[in-house]
Amino acid sequence: MTSVREATLDVLRQCGMHRIFANPGSTEVAFLADLPDDLEFVLALHEGSVVGMATGHAIATGRPAFVNLHTTAGLGNAVGALATARVNRAPLVVVVGQQDRRHLALEPFLAGRLDGLAGPYPVWVNQPVLAQDVPAAVRRAWHEAVQHRGPAIVVVPMDDWSARIDPALGLAAPRTVRRAGWASGPAVDEVASLLDDAANPVVVVGAGADEDRTWDALVSLVERLGAPVWQEAFGARAGFPQDHPHFAGHLPAGRSRLRSVLAGHDVALVVGTGAFRQYPYEPGPLTPDALTVAVVSADPDELHHSRADLAVLADPATLCAAVADRITPRPAGEAAAVRPERVDPPAPGERMRARHVFAALAERLPRNVVLVEETPSTRPELHRLLPARQPRGFVSAAMGGLGFGLPAAAGLRLGDPNRPVVAVLGDGSSLYGIQGLWSAARYGCGALFVVLSNGRYAVMDRLADRAGGKAPWPAFEDVSVHGLASALGCPARRVTDHPELVAILDEVVPTLADRTEPLLLDVPVRTEQGFEP
Repeated sequence: MTSVREATLDVLRQCGMHRIFANPGSTEVAFLADLPDDLEFVLALHEGSVVGMATGHAIATGRPAFVNLHTTAGLGNAVGALATARVNRAPLVVVVGQQDRRHLALEPFLAGRLDGLAGPYPVWVNQPVLAQDVPAAVRRAWHEAVQHRGPAIVVVPMDDWSARIDPALGLAAPRTVRRAGWASGPAVDEVASLLDDAANPVVVVGAGADEDRTWDALVSLVERLGAPVWQEAFGARAGFPQDHPHFAGHLPAGRSRLRSVLAGHDVALVVGTGAFRQYPYEPGPLTPDALTVAVVSADPDELHHSRADLAVLADPATLCAAVADRITPRPAGEAAAVRPERVDPPAPGERMRARHVFAALAERLPRNVVLVEETPSTRPELHRLLPARQPRGFVSAAMGGLGFGLPAAAGLRLGDPNRPVVAVLGDGSSLYGIQGLWSAARYGCGALFVVLSNGRYAVMDRLADRAGGKAPWPAFEDVSVHGLASALGCPARRVTDHPELVAILDEVVPTLADRTEPLLLDVPVRTEQGFEP
């Protein structure tokens, strides 16, 4: 274990910020006292001069300069100079002291309301949620300052510096960010060399790779590399053809299982997402110790919060195509583990399960279908049985809030009437956006809405069980989803058994490409047990 202060000083060294421009106050003493000899303290007698000197230094070196300011008074005095730095396109990392975190709620003397004090002039402002997040925030501020050419501010309560941190857990910010301005640039060589030298590489794809050019580039890269491909956890879009022999499945959203999946790999190339998306918090390292992580994305935010050794800001299609041309082809690796699942129909009189519905859809849906998902309690089974086979073949809510799927399906069909659209929704999810059926009917959005009805928030029930408590919310088995649909002008059918479902799908699916009238199928399903995040 080390202190937050020691870890942050290491970040300064790694980023080449060996001078600290400051006019100190009491909230900065814990950071500045006994400063190591390899870091130089540069005093100015007013904060405007502090920031002015740092601005000149940044312009001269072409690199971010480090500034330390004293809570409200220091930041307030520096605002004009920070505005000048922004317009001068001078990258600065600005750490502002704050009162002790342990009594901020009482607004003690020298506590500052600092988030908006500098107005819109900073390129990034952050007060880390935990003291242990401070070193990563400072490193991210360095990347933000470089990316946006201006001052990036991190607010640090004075007691954070003495908090303990485990360096083995790594930082939520990349060590190095490259900007690939052209396909043949040094970033391509660096990624290609990393992959060529890897003994057992793996590729992870995300929503930012869901585009024809990127799929083509990734298929070429993966086939030359001989590596398995995993989809990010809780991805809103598919970043790779999920019926390809190298597709391995969807990454788990918890750290222990993620480490298990990535164990044995020495390099992970992450494309079109951050590294790595999680859902339930688990202690311990995010990835295996020996794994080198490189991230490629066109979104700097995805790069800057990734726990990665190398991050490349680039168009994923262009960079992956260039890397594919550079790497040495390998013998074809063993095909990934994903195989089509056989699902037997329910026995006569047995209530359908979600998997029966997914299997019936899988046998009938065309390759170019746009599948919209909002069924949290059965999402893993949907992924296994209904793979995305073309770009934009899978769409889900990126933020996890309910109510997206139903209206989004109508909008997808309205925006591209050449592709069939099928939305698979839980009944609880559908009720958050049920009004969208009126618009779908009114504007001729011929989507198929398949609602899995179990009359409850099944995923919430499971979470309550896992927490060891009784859920206080009731079931809503008396709600008629098909009745609501009919009242909103959308044709709807209640499907009572598997043969009826199959017959309706055989009738409706061939018409999906040309439909101008929506249809909702209300399908009662058995409530599943267990929970797989």
